[in-house]
Amino acid sequence: MENHLEIEFKNVLTKDEFIRLQQFLGVTENDFFLQVNDYFDTDDFALKKAGCALRIRTKEGHMELTLKEPNDEGLLETNEPISEVERDLLLEHKFFPKGAIEKKLKSMQISLKKINHFGTLTTSRAEIPFYEGLLVLDRSFYLKKEDFEVEYEVTNPKAYKHITRLLTSLNIPIRKTENKVQRFYNEWRKKRSV
Repeated sequence: MENHLEIEFKNVLTKDEFIRLQQFLGVTENDFFLQVNDYFDTDDFALKKAGCALRIRTKEGHMELTLKEPNDEGLLETNEPISEVERDLLLEHKFFPKGAIEKKLKSMQISLKKINHFGTLTTSRAEIPFYEGLLVLDRSFYLKKEDFEVEYEVTNPKAYKHITRLLTSLNIPIRKTENKVQRFYNEWRKKRSV
């Protein structure tokens, strides 16, 4: 198990802004890799209501179960490697893997048997070291939707000045941006209400 504090700036982009930023940074198609996120919650969104998110991320053949929880500064991430068998048991049979995340969910009084797979979001991602952090370009696909964003992962929120300066210099507006799981669930709700 691994815990770390996630402090990141997010800004949703148009496709044109994404391409402009990619070109400015010299990022080529060869710099992108795929990662797949499977999202989970209860039917009544108990995790979302608690400000949490639960996912399995598959990247470069490795799988990791992640619980994100609110924290004074950013989000606290608890990560546990899981096997393909454990992932399949959770996806197909709601059999939750043993570990720290299981214990945290139980302490939050979340019924593990009520946790459902809500869907998959696939991201084409490029990561670039940038000043005091890591700049991330994401092109995501979910529920027949495509979106674009830039993230700036830092250990000190004061470093956000570097990304805001970059976006301003490229005439890209700073936008209030929900995280991927929030955007995914918003789209999921839209599809359900149609």
